[in-house]
Amino acid sequence: MTKMLSGVAWVALACLSLWPVSLVAGASDTAANLLACKQGSKPCDRSRLTRSEQTEVARADHVRNVSDCRNGFASCDRSRLSDTEAAALAVAEHDRNVSNCIDAIGVCDPFRLTRAEAQDVTAAAQHRRIAACQASLGPCDATAFTGAERADVAAGVRARSEQALAERLRNLSTCMQGWDGCDRSLLGQRETIDVDVARNMVDCRGGRDGCDYSFLSQSEAAALASAERLRNYTACAKGRGYCDRSRLTPLEAAAIRAAPVVTAPPAR
Repeated sequence: MTKMLSGVAWVALACLSLWPVSLVAGASDTAANLLACKQGSKPCDRSRLTRSEQTEVARADHVRNVSDCRNGFASCDRSRLSDTEAAALAVAEHDRNVSNCIDAIGVCDPFRLTRAEAQDVTAAAQHRRIAACQASLGPCDATAFTGAERADVAAGVRARSEQALAERLRNLSTCMQGWDGCDRSLLGQRETIDVDVARNMVDCRGGRDGCDYSFLSQSEAAALASAERLRNYTACAKGRGYCDRSRLTPLEAAAIRAAPVVTAPPAR
C-alpha cells in the first residue's frame, strides 16, 4: 500500500514539473500566432485570438491597408478608408503623378495635371534635353532651343571637351612618369608607343633590366653610349665605381696613367 502511494506521488510530482513547460510553450505559440495575424502573414488562426487581440489585429490590418493604398499596391481596398484617409490618399497620388511626370520616371498621367503643373513638366523635359546635349548623350536636336539655350549647350560641350582633354593629358603625364594611377586603357595608340619609349629610355639610363635597346633610336643609343663612356672613364680615373679599362681609348688610358697619384699623408 505504501509503495502504491509512493508511485502515485511521483507521477503527480512529474506532472507538476512539466506543467510550467507546457504553459511556456502555449504562451509562445499564442504570441507567434498573434504576430502572424498582425503582420497579415501565414499561418494565422484568428479563431484563437481573444477579443482584445482581435482589436489589435483589426487595427494592424487597417494601417497596412492605408500603407498599401499610399504605395499604390494592388492589395489596397479603398472601401475601407475613412473620408480623411481617402482625401490624404488623393493628395499623395496627385503629388506622386506630378513627380513622375516631372522626373520622367514611373507612370505619368498628363491628363491629371493642372495647367501650371503641365508647364513645369514641359520645362523639366526641356532641361533634360539641354543637359543631354551638353553631356553628348545621344543625338542632340537643338532646333527647339532658344538662342540662350543653344549657347548654354555649346558652353557645356566645350567645358566637357576641355575637362576630357585635361584628364587625358594628366593620365599621359602619369604614365610617362611611371607613377601609380596610370590607366593605359585611356591611352591612344600613339600615346602608348610614346609612353613605352619614354619608360624604356628611363630604364636604359638607369641600367635597369627592363631596358630594351631595340626600342632606342640611333641618336638615343649614341647619347647613352656617350654617357656610359664618360661614366666608365670617370670611374677609372677616380678609382670609384665600376671601371672597364678595356673600353678606354688609348688617349683616355694615357691620360689616366699620366695623372698624378694622390697619396694619403703619413700618420703622425
